[in-house]
Amino acid sequence: MVALQIRDVPEDVRQTLSECAAARGQSLQSFLLHLVTAEAGRARNLTLLERFADRRDGSRLAPREVAAALDTARADRLVSLAIDHEAGRTE
Repeated sequence: MVALQIRDVPEDVRQTLSECAAARGQSLQSFLLHLVTAEAGRARNLTLLERFADRRDGSRLAPREVAAALDTARADRLVSLAIDHEAGRTE
């Protein structure tokens, strides 16, 4: 493992970070390692998302929009099945 060192950290910032660590029951080192690891993970995720940004397959809808579109399609399908059933047609 590599050791990182941050210089010139203001005392109030160090104190705040220490308090955050203590509130989570962690040492300052483990708290900061968690923060650095999480940030690196976000950076990797953003890089991956950027690789796929120009793709045209898939959906550009937000999750709520997908759910609404599915609900509409299901309702339309039920109406279609009911009309077919009334007309004596089956699939």
